[in-house]
Amino acid sequence: MNKRLEGKVALITGGGTGIGASIARRFVSSGASVTITGRRMEPLSEIAGELDCLAIRGDTADEDHCAAAVAQTVARFGGLDILVANAGIVSAAGSVTTLDVTDWQGVINVNVTGVMQIARAAVPAMTDRGGGAIVTISSVAGILSTMGLADYITSKHALMGLTKTLACDYGAQGVRANTLCPGWVKTPMSDMEVDSVAERKGLTTEKARAEMTRHLPLQRMAEPEEIAACVEFLASDDASFVTGATLVADGGGHIVDIGTLAFSE
Repeated sequence: MNKRLEGKVALITGGGTGIGASIARRFVSSGASVTITGRRMEPLSEIAGELDCLAIRGDTADEDHCAAAVAQTVARFGGLDILVANAGIVSAAGSVTTLDVTDWQGVINVNVTGVMQIARAAVPAMTDRGGGAIVTISSVAGILSTMGLADYITSKHALMGLTKTLACDYGAQGVRANTLCPGWVKTPMSDMEVDSVAERKGLTTEKARAEMTRHLPLQRMAEPEEIAACVEFLASDDASFVTGATLVADGGGHIVDIGTLAFSE
């Protein structure tokens, strides 16, 4: 593989499983020194053992953890060049009239405030190195909407706005900030959704996955490695003039006119 991240130091939140773990693998194979964080030590330790990277247990909703994660990364590797803000939680499910305010705030705390706090800790370390790259992981939920996910949808839209402010505020100091919006990806989180559809409709897992993606132009879910490749590009010098941008990796779902789907049945 092309070592496009050779000599770079990266901090990946939510790096123990799913997309985050795939990003960590991609970055290490591309030459980066990597720190991963997350709330569960067991998967972090597994990835750290596989990749010989630094694992730090903690929650980005905790500002002290964010500061410590950056400080430990700088102490271990000598600086910080890349932040991938991947940590996030799923919706408590509900509309604004049914959601418990505590559940709402919990999603906002992790998906938005947590990103702000890890970015606030990371930016000074990046500017000490002459700049860096921030990649935030939003979702197609950041550009679209659906019913019953008011907290999650709001958080992912807000994350895109936060990323644009990072691009504006720190571009002159050499810091780029971009957002990646994945659609369906084969991860433990999406597996739960697949199982739910399979049970509700009496389908096998594979048929449920096909049902969930049949209207996507590519008609499949992404592999986590495909998303990691997109993150690598945004974090690398190949994207040196890209900032404040949103890259959608959803198999083409966002271009489909839902009003015409009835004619294709």
